[in-house]
Amino acid sequence: MGSLQWGGRFASAPDAALLTFGSSLEADLALAPYDVRCSRGHVAALESGGIIGASQARALREALDHVADEIADGSFATWARAGNFEDVHGAIDARVRDYAGKAGELLHAGRSRNDQVATTLLLFAREAAAEGARHAIDVAALCEDRASDALAQQTLLAATTHWQPAQPVLLAFWLDALAQGFARAAARLASVGRDAARFCPLGSAALAGSSLPLDRVAAARELGFDAPTRNALDAVGDRDVALDLLHAITRAVLAASRASEELVLWATPAFGYVRLDDAASTGSSLMPQKRNPDPFELVRAHGAKLIGAYAGALASVNGIALSYHRDLQETKAQVLAGVVDGLAALDAFRRALAHVHFRGDVMTARAGEGYTVATDLADAVILVGSTAREAHRAVGERVLRAEEERRPLGAEDAAALGVPQAPVDPLGSVLGKKTAGSTHPDAVAASIAATRDALAVLSESLP
Repeated sequence: MGSLQWGGRFASAPDAALLTFGSSLEADLALAPYDVRCSRGHVAALESGGIIGASQARALREALDHVADEIADGSFATWARAGNFEDVHGAIDARVRDYAGKAGELLHAGRSRNDQVATTLLLFAREAAAEGARHAIDVAALCEDRASDALAQQTLLAATTHWQPAQPVLLAFWLDALAQGFARAAARLASVGRDAARFCPLGSAALAGSSLPLDRVAAARELGFDAPTRNALDAVGDRDVALDLLHAITRAVLAASRASEELVLWATPAFGYVRLDDAASTGSSLMPQKRNPDPFELVRAHGAKLIGAYAGALASVNGIALSYHRDLQETKAQVLAGVVDGLAALDAFRRALAHVHFRGDVMTARAGEGYTVATDLADAVILVGSTAREAHRAVGERVLRAEEERRPLGAEDAAALGVPQAPVDPLGSVLGKKTAGSTHPDAVAASIAATRDALAVLSESLP
């Protein structure tokens, strides 16, 4: 019972197996640095509220400094595991008592693990969101760097829908498209970080606030929050920011997963569009010739794993009443594990993408396959007076004839359609685009520049 923060009203010790079943210490250890910060905030509330004196506050802060050092060097985790603590919050409280003596027994006055957990999760979310946003910004910036190179070379690509050849585009257009998804992911994560710094739950106690004159404003200020939460009953059970964080990380990894699907296929001999450096490839234990794009396959798998983690985290808060319930321990574990996995997947994707070599000659040579210029012919027919349906039918008939004759669309088809100046080659198709946001080189260059500016602003806003 000595390792527990409760027990006075119990006549016997709990079943050891059930206590182990209920322990969250292993998952919580990732939160240890944030719980030390949370405790510093509570010391500020206790001192400013006149509940402890300056010497006691100093003893508590010095003890917390010692604990922070032990967390940093790894010795605290070993000590906490040996003590069979229920969670990291109880372990830190016990370690502070070891260092601060009688003053350490005052640390938990007016607070509950309920408000500790809620506050600590927000501190974690604030930093994890910023880290995730930086990862997403780095990937987006890398995409735009590669896009600038591809734009200079005017590398072409047969873009697809339904995995069927659709229209010619610049490879730079495809890379810029990737960048847009990661830029949105970065903005989403940055928004979560801002939300995580708004309201501080510390001082909510178990669910009703405290009879002690805690200075909650001082605690919020110490921890970098805008203000204390407005309702203690809501605050101790609110996991919106934690769920938003896991959602935002999941969405960022899904952007990487979608790109990974394309890159995995492009690395096959059937496409031959890309080659991965040895640093981003693995081999087969049986087949000597294999070069496998494993990092991208694993990113896809992490996307699926995160979807499961997010669904589980949502389900764990479904149907529980206001205030704190032990179900939320599982929410915390799913968020922590999911965020760590997501950050690792984003970092792996960025590293692997840097090792991708695009085979521009192969891409450009195949950009017209599958009659990808057919839409340009239809547009040209519309411009000389036909309706969209008439143009679609007429060009479709020319495609059918070309297929039967096993040839590409050419100048004779454009002439037969009454549009001899219409582009019948992939580069002409790309250069003929007129709308903002299109694959025309000028539009792509504008998008790259605007996205870089937006990424720079977003990067500067991060803590």
